[in-house]
Parts: sequence; C-alpha cells; structure tokens
Amino acid sequence: MNLRAIEETVGSGLPKYGDRAALLLGAHCMSDKSPPEIGLWFEFGNPLLLGAHCMSDKSPPEIGFWFEFGSPYSYLSMMRIEEAATGLGVRIVWRPFLLGPVFRALGIETSPVTDNKPKGAYIWQDLPRQARKYGLPWTRPSIFPRLGVTPARVALLGADQPWVGSFCRRVMALNFAEDRDINEPECLVPVLRELGLPATLLDEAQADANKARLHAQTDEARARGIFGAPTFFARGEMFWGNDRLDDALLFAANG
Repeated sequence: MNLRAIEETVGSGLPKYGDRAALLLGAHCMSDKSPPEIGLWFEFGNPLLLGAHCMSDKSPPEIGFWFEFGSPYSYLSMMRIEEAATGLGVRIVWRPFLLGPVFRALGIETSPVTDNKPKGAYIWQDLPRQARKYGLPWTRPSIFPRLGVTPARVALLGADQPWVGSFCRRVMALNFAEDRDINEPECLVPVLRELGLPATLLDEAQADANKARLHAQTDEARARGIFGAPTFFARGEMFWGNDRLDDALLFAANG
C-alpha cells in the first residue's frame, strides 16, 4: 500500500502529510477529543511507498541527436531512434543542423559522397542494403545533396515539442522514399496539416531570429567536433554514424 492509498483508507481524520517533512503521522490533537491515530514509519525514497518514478529528482538519461535532413544515414537513424530510445528510457535531445557549413570548413565543397567518387559509389550501393535491413523504403534522391534548410528550421522550433519526431520522420521519408523537394515550403504544409499543426509555423521558422538560431546551432556542431551526420552525444562522448546509434543509446542508458 502506498501513501496515497493509506491516506484514502484512513480518511480525513488524520493530518495531511502532503510534501511536508512531518511525516510521522499521529498529529497533535486539535481538540479535547483526540482523533484516532496511526504511526506510519517509512523511509524517503522507498519505491514501495512512493513509486520508482519518485525515488529521486534525477533526470532520465539523454542522447543528443545531431542530424541533417539531406543526410541519407540520418534518415536511417531518424526512422528508428525514437522507438529505440523510449524502450531504454532515454530522452532524445533533437539537434537539427546544416552539414554544408561544416563540410566547407573541412575543405569539402559539396559532400563526401560527390567529392569522393569511390566512396560515393560504395555509399549508393550500401544505402539500399541498410534500408532493407531496417525494413525502410528507399528511393535514391534525384538531387543530391538536397537542401533541407526549411525543415531544419521547423524542427528547431519544435525541438522541445512532442510532434518533432513525427515531423522529422515524415520529412525524411519525403526525401529518401518519395524523392520530394523537402526544402520547398509547399511540400511541408501537408505534413504540418497531418500533425494538426498550423501552416503559420513555416512563417515562424523563416523568421530572422530562428534563422540565427539554426546558424548558431551549426556553429556549435563545428565547435563540438562534429564532421558528419548523424552524430550522437551520450554522457559527454561522441558517436558518429547510423551504425553507432545502438551503441550510443546503450551508453546513454547504462554508461
């Protein structure tokens, strides 16, 4: 029996303990007639009394998820990270950013996929295999790299909102399953509508203040040593690539 059940069973004849420290019930008499008493001895943090979720103020473990809407390996991670993180009790910190400025700072003009032809040939061979492994649809984009600035700005607005995961998955599918131009606002309006969100979010996303936030977040990615996407941070350590997602989640959950 937990504290609430005890209180409901005994009734209002006992003083309320609430969140006060005087939790040894058996209060001082308020009148000449003493009310019935119960002595309740317990330890703060006992899960049998308070429930495991109340054992402490400790926050759940987190994983920082740095992703780019134009990144095919970010697509593979995006489509599965939320379910996997929920299963491990790990909170996702959503971190959209832009790979273009990161690559240019490293001397890469467009993308390693296009600048390095042997690597590019391998990646285009590998991606359909990986998509099949995860049971995901795959269509090679007719334009690569495709700009994803507009959805990144929307995702940044919703980074702390419950709809951000659904929005990001839908946009990734538009790019890598349906070969749609995700940078066009008109392409995103139906996505917002499906999620019950107003189209005015696009106007907020394109506001100068939000543009500056995305620019600053991209600068932060460079400062943290990020050189590609997806990148994950767990307990202060960096994990790079879709094939490190599971490792990063386990490290976040268990150390």
